[in-house]
Amino acid sequence: MEEALVKGKTLPEAYHAALRALAERGELSPVPDYNTNQKELSMTMVVAEPLAEPMISKLFIGGYRELEQYRQEMLDGILDFEIERGNWAYTYHSRMAEQLSFITRELRRNPDSRRAVIDVRDWRRDTESDDPACLQHLQYFIRGGALHCKVLFRSNDACKAAFMNAFALIMLQKRFADELGLPMGSYTHRANSFHCYERDFPMLEGYIRRMETGEVTFDYEGDWEELMAEARPEIAEMVEQLRAGK
Repeated sequence: MEEALVKGKTLPEAYHAALRALAERGELSPVPDYNTNQKELSMTMVVAEPLAEPMISKLFIGGYRELEQYRQEMLDGILDFEIERGNWAYTYHSRMAEQLSFITRELRRNPDSRRAVIDVRDWRRDTESDDPACLQHLQYFIRGGALHCKVLFRSNDACKAAFMNAFALIMLQKRFADELGLPMGSYTHRANSFHCYERDFPMLEGYIRRMETGEVTFDYEGDWEELMAEARPEIAEMVEQLRAGK
């Protein structure tokens, strides 16, 4: 399988380079489980300054409300109750929740540690599941006085999921960095299968055209951060309605 390594100062810079690499170098392969085909390569995406502006890409499904909801799902588990109802088998937050305090505890114990790992894959469940976790694990390092994060996905939808995944995981990295009193280091996003399904080929082509012809980023601070904050009451109301079964 083709290997790609892309780097950028900002999240959008690295993400857009990853999309270009997939469009230009991705190999066509079958996906029998979903009765379709995909364009695919293995991707390592390195973001040197994860909080640098512009931080938001326009090239993902949804807007500020969807991004804020996803951030809350990942970091705060606002929809974890769907597991108890039997609607979902798991959430990323539910798989990580009991491990979160370990990260800061371990890095305070030994700032040079290589053990600050969160496991998301549960082999006992995922090997029998029709929907195994795509995110596999996260690892944190303190190097050069900053907190760095490296994540591994077994599979990552480039057009519909990758940006939101990376944004939320950077927000989690920032939470740990703030708790430890450290600046943010780099964020590395590894996807063994970074792919676009055949039905979404026009979307990928459209993303590439937009990168070539116009502005495709927003600032987070002073722009989307405020919009995302304004969306929180609506999201909270939606969550309460779901809890109430409405």
